Amino acid sequence: MADDTATHPVKMWDLPVRICHWSFVLLIPAMWYTAENNAMGWHIRLGLLLLALVTFRVLWGFVGSSTARFSDFVHGPAAVMRYFRKLGDDHKPVVGHNPAGGWSVLALLGAMALQIGMGLFAGDPYDGATGPLNSLVGVMTADTLTGWHHAFFNVVVALIVLHIAAIIYYLTAKKDNLVGPMITGSRPMKRTVSDMEPVPAWRALLCLVLAFGFAAWIWSGAPPF
Repeated sequence: MADDTATHPVKMWDLPVRICHWSFVLLIPAMWYTAENNAMGWHIRLGLLLLALVTFRVLWGFVGSSTARFSDFVHGPAAVMRYFRKLGDDHKPVVGHNPAGGWSVLALLGAMALQIGMGLFAGDPYDGATGPLNSLVGVMTADTLTGWHHAFFNVVVALIVLHIAAIIYYLTAKKDNLVGPMITGSRPMKRTVSDMEPVPAWRALLCLVLAFGFAAWIWSGAPPF
């Protein structure tokens, strides 16, 4: 008789997803630090790097491995509500994001994209610190976006705190370590559970070229082709 409790390492997260995730963890505090200490040159450079990584993650969400794709983890409101109603029952870890976690990913990516977008136009040319697209908008618009850019960071921080709180909840209440698999890429699960479906490495390379090419185009002021 087969042992129903037997486990084996199941591949859950590919390398591009893990690199993006931990890069976000490092870049967001670094951008806060550079802004608070008036190191705006580095702030802008790091912002463009963040832009490239967010762009890459969005592209990877369409052509990446199975657990990286939006189609795998973005579910409708009904599915999310069903998940929350069953959250108090026996918790079963899944390969990839659960329905609630999927929307958390979208919220964080969307918030970072919006924050970056406002920063691209923000700044005061008389202070010498402006986003690469500042010249495309008027002074009043740039001033407004600068204010929003400062204020909206609180929303980004709130989403991050919520994300961390969820990780702590799953670890303490459900005994489900979500951080470990994001480091190693795999986790022990029942032998009936299959690995994620990988994709050829050239897709990651193509997404990387497109993402950094887009960031370079923005850096140059988004000149017309």
